[in-house]
Amino acid sequence: MTPLESVVVRSRVEGELRSLHFTEGQRVKKGDLLAQIDPRAFEVELAQAKAARARNQALLVNAREDLARYDTLLGQDSIAAQQVSNQRSLVRQYEAAVQADDATIASARLSLHYARITAPISGRIGLRQATPGNLVRAGDADGLLTITQSAPISVVFALPEPSLPGVRAAIGGGKGLVVEARDRDNKTVLATGSLRILDNQIDVATGTVKARAIFDNADEALFPNQFVNVSVRLATLAGVVVVPASAIQRGDSGPFVYVVGPDLTVSMRPVKIGELDGERQQVSEGLLAGERVVTDGVDRLREGDKVKVDGASAAARKDARAAGRPESGGPAAAPAH
Repeated sequence: MTPLESVVVRSRVEGELRSLHFTEGQRVKKGDLLAQIDPRAFEVELAQAKAARARNQALLVNAREDLARYDTLLGQDSIAAQQVSNQRSLVRQYEAAVQADDATIASARLSLHYARITAPISGRIGLRQATPGNLVRAGDADGLLTITQSAPISVVFALPEPSLPGVRAAIGGGKGLVVEARDRDNKTVLATGSLRILDNQIDVATGTVKARAIFDNADEALFPNQFVNVSVRLATLAGVVVVPASAIQRGDSGPFVYVVGPDLTVSMRPVKIGELDGERQQVSEGLLAGERVVTDGVDRLREGDKVKVDGASAAARKDARAAGRPESGGPAAAPAH
């Protein structure tokens, strides 16, 4: 599982960490206060910058007044033109000094703003990396903490190239494909999401293309960096005959199965197969629902041989029928369903 956003929060200024305003594992929203750096040094810098600007502004006002008087005297031909030119240059110098002071004030205010560290994204906070009293710097590798977005969350996985046309057709039609995220044992469905994003090229080394599925994960059943098994549902086939994949055998004339008759005698029957879903194989022709096929020990069978249905397997199928679940094959034979 891959978070859509994950940020290592670092201080952008150097100073003493005065306080933390979060607890480990807490969910925060973008803009929430996380930590406070001692702001006194930045407040002093701001005051100094303001004082320097006030001084240069006063000098600028005086220089402009002198320039106005010099212009009057020059009109009366009482002073040299060079003196007026020098005064005009002095005015421009003070104007530039005031602009530099404005930039210094903005920088000091920005440092003062950075002393108040807020959440750049919404998500869950991990373990803290610093405690109040420590001196923090912008270059600290571990930062102060990490925020990871877990809802929504995504999973990046590889799709085989032959499946790409069907996936692209579904995405191009504006319909996202249903994606199931299962646990490590591939038994329990943890969450259901939607596939809407494909990479822009196929990996020629593996013959696959990367895809990203999005899960709302409102209940946080999925965890960042968690390993999951992913299945994409391209289509749903209703009313088809399905057998365990182990029942399908292949010979010179194509795929076939061993069908178990009422007297437990087997006969070899050619079939046409369709889609494969895990251990479930669709049989499009040659087999009827309810017929039993051999799933184990087929290498020892010949036409007309008799098989033995394991008792535990039969009991399991009976329980499955009572519970309304699909029947599974036993060690000898299993029904098509």
